[in-house]
Amino acid sequence: MPMRALIVDPDVPSALRLGEVPEPEPGPGQVVIDVACTSLNWGELNLARSGDAPPGTVLGWDAAGVVTQGAADGTGPAVGTRVVTRGPDGGWAERRAADVSELAAVPDGVDLADAAALPVAGVTALRALRAAGPILGRRVLVTSAAGGVGRFAVQLASLGGAYVIASVGSPERGMGLIELGADDVVVGVEELEDPVDVVVDNVGGRQLVDAFAALAPGGNLQSVGWTSGEPAVFPPYSTVGPARTLTSFTLGPAIADDLATLLDLVADGLLKVEIGWRGPWDRVADAAETLLARRVGGKAVLDVTTVG
Repeated sequence: MPMRALIVDPDVPSALRLGEVPEPEPGPGQVVIDVACTSLNWGELNLARSGDAPPGTVLGWDAAGVVTQGAADGTGPAVGTRVVTRGPDGGWAERRAADVSELAAVPDGVDLADAAALPVAGVTALRALRAAGPILGRRVLVTSAAGGVGRFAVQLASLGGAYVIASVGSPERGMGLIELGADDVVVGVEELEDPVDVVVDNVGGRQLVDAFAALAPGGNLQSVGWTSGEPAVFPPYSTVGPARTLTSFTLGPAIADDLATLLDLVADGLLKVEIGWRGPWDRVADAAETLLARRVGGKAVLDVTTVG
């Protein structure tokens, strides 16, 4: 039987529309969930519009819902468990097959919409800060701090005892970041007066070059995104001198434990999930346009419902 899903369609403005696709066929280490909420990420929206995803493809990395079929090998949560999942695709559908290594049970009191915002953005922030090394007492710069990854990185760095500098594109985008744990909010990185020890960069392009220049000796820049779409051109000799590192980043597999950590922080009130846009999934075009135009503070979340 077919199910409803958002599918790639290059003939519509958002490159996404509701259609019908076959039910998922789970492998031995996968559960099937009824999807309640899914979130949008910059990368998958770009993929939908790039022409690299064939028409009819069901994308979607993040999805939260309820287990309706347990894993055939006996691993993972039982039927009826509320879970949040991450996968390479398939999250923008009524049902999803998810690897047990890529999901976590959602604690009582945590909304499934909040949980759906965590997998890619939250775990990226957590793992990037971990990869950068100890942050206690260090100066941490987060670029594009008003976005999904940025807001989580600001909070997690603050919880880790860092002095957090949040970089945003405009003063309006910086509203609320002090309350989330930022010690300072700057527009761009040109306003920085002192070197930083760690950078979590979501922007790429010229801003990555400037952020690298702001690193103190021994500092590290984690390149987690490239929303600018611009090349990064380093001036001659800008990479000569005391050792500093620029590290490429990928989220990697098996995020179950890190997801559980983030969910516990949310349940304990230590990590806030900020949803700047939420609506039914038939409004995906509005959500995508708003997110790509940087008019969303935090995450955009779709409620998965049957339309029509």
